Amino acid sequence: MRENLHRFFRAARGVGVHVSPAESIDAMRAVSQVGFSDRTILRDALLLTLAKSQDEKLALRDCFDLFFSQPEPRQEQPEGADQDTAQDADQAPSSGAASDAGGGSPQQELGPLAQMLLSQDRNAIAAAIASASGAASLSDIRYSTQRGIFSSRILDAMGLQRLRDDLDELTATNPSLAERLRTALDGLREAVRDTVSQGLALYAREEAENLRNEILRNAPLARIERRQVAEMRALIRQIARRLRERYSKPRKRQRRGHLDVRRTLRRNAAWGGVPFLTAWKRKHRDRPKIVALCDVSGSVAQVSDFFLLLIHSLHEVVDDVRSFAFSSHLIEVSQILESKSPEEAMAEIMSKVGFGSSDYGSSLVDFEKEFMSMLTPQTTVIVLGDARSNNLDPRADILRRISERSKRLVWLNPEGRLAWGFGDSEMPRYATFCSVVRQCATAQQLERAVSDIVATYQ
Repeated sequence: MRENLHRFFRAARGVGVHVSPAESIDAMRAVSQVGFSDRTILRDALLLTLAKSQDEKLALRDCFDLFFSQPEPRQEQPEGADQDTAQDADQAPSSGAASDAGGGSPQQELGPLAQMLLSQDRNAIAAAIASASGAASLSDIRYSTQRGIFSSRILDAMGLQRLRDDLDELTATNPSLAERLRTALDGLREAVRDTVSQGLALYAREEAENLRNEILRNAPLARIERRQVAEMRALIRQIARRLRERYSKPRKRQRRGHLDVRRTLRRNAAWGGVPFLTAWKRKHRDRPKIVALCDVSGSVAQVSDFFLLLIHSLHEVVDDVRSFAFSSHLIEVSQILESKSPEEAMAEIMSKVGFGSSDYGSSLVDFEKEFMSMLTPQTTVIVLGDARSNNLDPRADILRRISERSKRLVWLNPEGRLAWGFGDSEMPRYATFCSVVRQCATAQQLERAVSDIVATYQ
């Protein structure tokens, strides 16, 4: 039964319930006290020990109902008793065979699986399928393409080869009984397929979700289909959460490194220079200060939604962040991002400056007039946009002055590098004044870029 609980913990992780080793130990201790006879009490004990939120309780309850709807595997018998039982089963003729064979015809010796199918004992068949599923490691199933493989493994563990031999012999000696056995075998195959499908629903959810996320992470943001927008937003939120967990709290640094000899001697002058108190050289790190400029014009409307989500996360990771959005003109959106939820903030920003015709030159003029004074040698400026200015004056001279006043100027472009410099793209001209220019056409590239920017301050 311990192995059955381990499989349940794996299924619980698949539905999004985090089960740590300590929590699994607590759950097993609780189950040892309440037992398995009353499923309601068992479910409540697992919910109390494993679920940490209402959402996890709902997911765990559904997982419990699906998992324990399967029959229990048959318990292992002592070795001697098991051998005697198997020998008796092999030697005992099938009641169905006896009834079909007639009075004087010889009895056909059938294998255990054939006898079980002909007896139509559903409980025994279900328990045998459950035992074979454990032997075939059904809990290792991860993809829908593995259904056939695991179905074959379960049938082989149940003794399919012996059943085929029995069918061959019965076809020659007792055709009617062979037909009954074939019909029962078809029903067995269907039951095994149902069991494998149930196992796939239990154990493959996490892997399937990871696979979908991996595909989305590498999918071009500009080509996301409408039905995938919600999934991509959820993925961006996961990226934002990882950034918060990784960088929101200052890391505790150990007092290690190079000894500062002069400071150590001065601190220990009272003891004749004996170094009771040591002093270590410290590496100066700038206080994080970021200015983000996000293009929300019509040409990047598909990806600006995701850019704004990442900028929203920056306000939770870094204390000093000033954010701006622009199409033909530029406005500050820091207060909107800090005071409202991501969905509300994005809707308000897009209603004010979104979906317009992009004019990088005019937007840079707006920034220089009103906000250039905020830039310091500690500021990292991030520009998120495709650098397409509709053949208007790009005002690269303003971008040069922004670069000179700031610590770094990072440009994140959602377009592929092959498109830079063609048509109305001013990317090659702007890139001259940038410290870093990166293509951010996918969620994975966007996460890496933002993570690298924030990591420089850690």
